[in-house]
Amino acid sequence: MRARYRRILRFAARFLAQTWWFELVLPRIGLTRIAVRTRNKRMKRFARAFHGLAVDLGGLMIKVGQFMSSRLDVLPPEITKELEGLQDEVPAVPFDRIRSAAEAELGMPLERAFSWFDETPVAAASLGQAHRARLSALDASETGLDAVVVKVQRPGIQQIVDVDLAALRKVGGWLSRIRLVYTRVNAPALVEEFAVTSLEEIDYVHEAANAERFARDFAGDPRVAVPEVVWERSTGRVLTLQDVTAIKINDYDGLRAAGINPDEVAREFASVMFDQLFDHGFFHADPHPGNVFVTLMPDAAGSGAGGTGTVAGSGPGPGASGSVPSSPAWRFTFIDFGMMGEVPPGLRRGMRQLLIAVASRDGRGLVDAIREVGVLLPSADTGELERAMTALFARFGGMGFAELQEVDPREFRDFAIQFGDVVRSLPFQLPENFLLIIRASSLTSGVCSGLNPAFNLWDSVEPYAAQLLRDERGNIAQAVGKEIASIAGLAVRLPRRLDELVTRVQDGEISVDTPRLDRRVARLERMVRRVVSAVLFAGLFIGGAVLRPEDPVFGTVLMAGSVLPLLHALFAGMRRGPGAG
Repeated sequence: MRARYRRILRFAARFLAQTWWFELVLPRIGLTRIAVRTRNKRMKRFARAFHGLAVDLGGLMIKVGQFMSSRLDVLPPEITKELEGLQDEVPAVPFDRIRSAAEAELGMPLERAFSWFDETPVAAASLGQAHRARLSALDASETGLDAVVVKVQRPGIQQIVDVDLAALRKVGGWLSRIRLVYTRVNAPALVEEFAVTSLEEIDYVHEAANAERFARDFAGDPRVAVPEVVWERSTGRVLTLQDVTAIKINDYDGLRAAGINPDEVAREFASVMFDQLFDHGFFHADPHPGNVFVTLMPDAAGSGAGGTGTVAGSGPGPGASGSVPSSPAWRFTFIDFGMMGEVPPGLRRGMRQLLIAVASRDGRGLVDAIREVGVLLPSADTGELERAMTALFARFGGMGFAELQEVDPREFRDFAIQFGDVVRSLPFQLPENFLLIIRASSLTSGVCSGLNPAFNLWDSVEPYAAQLLRDERGNIAQAVGKEIASIAGLAVRLPRRLDELVTRVQDGEISVDTPRLDRRVARLERMVRRVVSAVLFAGLFIGGAVLRPEDPVFGTVLMAGSVLPLLHALFAGMRRGPGAG
């Protein structure tokens, strides 16, 4: 473990020394052009070297590479692009070691815990591997399950994770002392953000709880299924789940052979993912094809590919249009709930603004929403960013995957050259939850585009944006209505209260020292009435403007009715002449 720790630090130190020499020393002695000319090659060389280190060491290093590939906010594209293909596939651990680890966790021999256990793993990853098994007769009768998948952590993975995190924290401390870095990003915070996610992934009890929470969110929704957790055979390092293996979502031939239209799968998958983001606020952050199955419903599976039925759920998703072709009934089955994300209320408000801005191709609105989310620092100069987003929407907004493929690559290159430095120079860093949202959305887009190259993600997003906009209008109208009612009540009560005040003065209940009080009270009454009229005008007019797109008649009535309080606010008191009040 000490050798592993030193190897990670040596790799980081070598890269930092090269960066210090090329980015700090050479510019100070007038050799900036050399640094600029070699930058792309150096970044690519580093990314390739890290790729090799990650595959060789395994453990968290593969997760680090995947994490880095998604940090477009703080890393140059030369690095993120090179690391995109880093897969979480490593050689399997010999079965005798897996057996020992599982038996130590379960406290009994595998032959007692399971009636059958496959020695060949279904999948092997950097943190653990999965094996098919069958429950014992007693467990099967109690749970109603038979076939299961058992995830077992790699022996010694906790120690490897601890060593890797210690090395990463050391590197983060180094980076926090480099001005070139700490002015752009809080490196120690990034490391801690990564540490939290990693420690959650190796806690199988946490993953099991995530699976059950996800199942509760979609309880009663026929589009989604979740494997049951066999708690009697699960611990923090062993997780036993119902075997839900079915057609992988990217098995296009398998889908067609089952009579399922991939276009329908793309629409429904986008609908399910956006429901998680905008309705539940708890979402699967790693929905790659290996973690999502398309499962035929029992009746459909019995009828075969020639059966008829409807798409899982109550009909086409928000992005679908027209009738849904007849097909066997099916649903999505999600697995692997180690990486989940939440959308807290503050972030959800920012996302609402983001979605509305994207759907309406509003560059300035998008920048304002980014501020609301907390991505941009308040001091950031966003003028150039607004121009970049406006240009982006004007040229590429609303295009689907197939349309973007037909765009001349030189256009993308020119746009990147024109605005890339602007975006990278801004002081921003994506919050962890927002990063997971981007990851989930990106994977969703990729899966849907694979199912249907002509799939347009905007078609699935815009119905949600429209609904959010309607909700926003409803909230505004409700607030305006409450304000109008409050002001109207005040306006009704005010004359009586003023009259009571004058009566009390006249009866001597209130002592006064000036004979001009009556005139002051009268002037106050006229001023308050005009203020009330002005506020009523504003409330009626704004409420009508907001409601008019949804209800033209009622909206027009409100706007027309606002004329009366406007006239009162403008002309009340003028008939008394200049000497009045």
